[in-house]
Amino acid sequence: MPRPPPGTATPASIVDALKAVAGRKKRPGLARSRCVRGTYAASDRAKELTKSQSFTKPSRVLARFSVDGHYPEREDGGSLRRFSFRLGTDGHRSDILLQSAPVHFARTPDQMLAFLKARMPGPDGRPDIEQVEAFSAANPETLHQADYIAAHPPPASFADATYWGVHAFRATNAIGETRLIKFKAVPVAGTVKSTSKSANQHDLESRISAGDVRFNVMALLDRPGDPTMDVTIRWPDEDSRETVRLGTVVITGIEANDACDASMFDPANLAEGIDHPADKIFAARCAAYAIALAKRR
Repeated sequence: MPRPPPGTATPASIVDALKAVAGRKKRPGLARSRCVRGTYAASDRAKELTKSQSFTKPSRVLARFSVDGHYPEREDGGSLRRFSFRLGTDGHRSDILLQSAPVHFARTPDQMLAFLKARMPGPDGRPDIEQVEAFSAANPETLHQADYIAAHPPPASFADATYWGVHAFRATNAIGETRLIKFKAVPVAGTVKSTSKSANQHDLESRISAGDVRFNVMALLDRPGDPTMDVTIRWPDEDSRETVRLGTVVITGIEANDACDASMFDPANLAEGIDHPADKIFAARCAAYAIALAKRR
């Protein structure tokens, strides 16, 4: 299958394709989810990188854990996990969307649409495997995410997974210094691993009932030559490079899913001090989220 011609994808067409792949009875990309609440405490080093009050001041947190809906038949550890959270107070809120793989499945909106179209279910409710394989052969970078998940299957529990941002954000501090960062949320050391193979929601709720669930919010620091425009590839030595702990999210309670559904987590919501990434996928995702929210309302 050849690469798609440039300029064929629109945010609306991507939203429609996500719905078709996930199934009409599911929200795109969110087959199973749990809305939670908590708090955020900034570290002493957050101000070194950004003046954003979302990251430099304490606040309440609204968050959602979810399992990717592209493969709704999979209940085990092979599906992508997502962790979205909202920090800050009125006028200074930021929505951060992370996932359990450090790369996206497409480099451009056109490739993202073609990826989804290749996986559209046929009359039997399943995609055409030959079509999927042909697309993958012609677009090998779209396999990077699946390859990572296969090599690093996420833990059964939402509480034990590490979550990555795939975009490079420009952070600016109070004296005007800027650099590119990627976000990463790491479970605080000492978490007890779940032995269940399908315990995402129940295990999370049990842990919160017994105490709380904590994640350190990290900033991965850029280096000269890092690929900042292609979200299908990682920065070199990303697992071991320098990081700064921006703060800690502490999940303390369960919320009704309606609380997270009311406004969605919008990647375009960023308080001053963290600028929108420049890659095309980020712009497409922002537009697609706005369309999806408008359709739900």
